[in-house]
Amino acid sequence: MHSVLTRGNAILAYTLSVSACLTFVCFISTVFIDYRTGVDIKTVKVFVKNVPDYSASREKNDLGYLTFNLKTDLTPLFNWNVKQLFLYMTAEYRTKANHLNQVVLWDKIILRGDKSALDYKNMNAKYYFWDDGNGLRGNQNVTLSLTYNIIPNSGLLPFVNAIGTHRFAFPSEYTTSRV
Repeated sequence: MHSVLTRGNAILAYTLSVSACLTFVCFISTVFIDYRTGVDIKTVKVFVKNVPDYSASREKNDLGYLTFNLKTDLTPLFNWNVKQLFLYMTAEYRTKANHLNQVVLWDKIILRGDKSALDYKNMNAKYYFWDDGNGLRGNQNVTLSLTYNIIPNSGLLPFVNAIGTHRFAFPSEYTTSRV
């Protein structure tokens, strides 16, 4: 005759084995899904200022300002293994000092059940667009792109670039008006 602890251990081991198998089935059923979707990004207003950085050096650096339109439908990304999406929009550009600069300008978390068809007009950047020098003024090749992480119930955390980017140029003169 088995003791209560032996029987409890057998039940717990069996339950954990079944849970592990079900979790693996949940993972394997969604691992090969293509999570890319299209995005339409447009800039509305773009200007650049030369302002003090207020760091230890007190040098003047470029600070870019932009408003943008963003339209995408993320509804097809949600399935039974997706808890939430973490979206962020980045700007990539090249300067003389750095071959590649990447700046996160905006982000958003979308939970399952939230409205996932986005249509934003005249949105301001959520974070400052600082350059570590004077590389924004007159820069003709700044690319905006939307990237998102899919947070699943089980499995990998896919890092996905949306289909579609937007290129724009900063003006060649600094603005003197207040933002």
